[in-house]
Amino acid sequence: MERARMKTVLITLGDSNGLGPELVCRHFLEGASPEDIRYLLIGPETALSWHVARLGGGRFWERLAAPQQAASRDAGVYLYVPERLEGMAVLPGVENVSGGLAAGVSLDVACDLLMGRLAGAIVTGPLSKMALNRAGFAFPGHTEFLAERAGVGPEGVCMHLCGPRLRVSLVTTHPPLRQVPDLITRERILTCLRLTHGFVNALGLESPIAVCGVNPHAGEGGLLGREEIEVVEPAMAEARSEGIDAVGPLPADTVFFRAASGEFSAVLAMYHDQGLGPLKLLHFHECVNVTLGLPFIRTSVGHGTGFGLVGTGKADLGSFRAAVELAWTLLAAE
Repeated sequence: MERARMKTVLITLGDSNGLGPELVCRHFLEGASPEDIRYLLIGPETALSWHVARLGGGRFWERLAAPQQAASRDAGVYLYVPERLEGMAVLPGVENVSGGLAAGVSLDVACDLLMGRLAGAIVTGPLSKMALNRAGFAFPGHTEFLAERAGVGPEGVCMHLCGPRLRVSLVTTHPPLRQVPDLITRERILTCLRLTHGFVNALGLESPIAVCGVNPHAGEGGLLGREEIEVVEPAMAEARSEGIDAVGPLPADTVFFRAASGEFSAVLAMYHDQGLGPLKLLHFHECVNVTLGLPFIRTSVGHGTGFGLVGTGKADLGSFRAAVELAWTLLAAE
């Protein structure tokens, strides 16, 4: 493929002390890379070097002095180290502020490249929310960070996790549970339905989208709560008027079985654990986190930093590999 037409996928290492650098090294040392994709890694080289030495492999990346240099290179794996991360000491498996700094600085650089259209997709390595905040980045996580930097805001995006059989979008992401009912609005549900509809269409899926109720048994006609009647159903009615095939609100204790059986293309869950408990039960080692609504493609692993697994060889590579594959599949389809 000509360099001018070649796609660039960014990969941030995430928390330098977590699983991100290890998963990146294992992925590329095994040669899992399409021939017509240019990858630009962003993060401390010291983290990659530590894992390569442990794994007994060779250096698989080419270091660049500036990230813009990637545009003139052939397909391959390149690395840019932000100045603040140069020579950073790594403590694999230890949660501390340096790992949060590495994650935040790398993500900041990646956003500049994405918004400057120097790359079309990003795969983010896992980060520690606590370390990220202690390093001075006041965000709950990747989703909120990227939404602000992209200028769409948290209400303009939708957190989605997908596996081979089950795909789940979330109306709310990481608020305390006691705040969730007030955050579930008609506008928020409608935004998530629109974004989920666009995503499943991009995947070539035609089945309807199932919408969870907020309350047990989807409210039992108002006996167990009125959110379904006053908020969820009106939002769904508007979505249907736009041509979105949405079914529900349905009881959350049965809808995921139906979706995993192929009845629905995706499920819109009202809050984090309602949707991600079933998803991770079925696809823990292969699910991909996708942020819908950004002006670029963003995928990530469906798990956390896994500090206790770093360097043990026990971490499963499936979710990271699936995240990389989905990123370049979506980018190639544009």
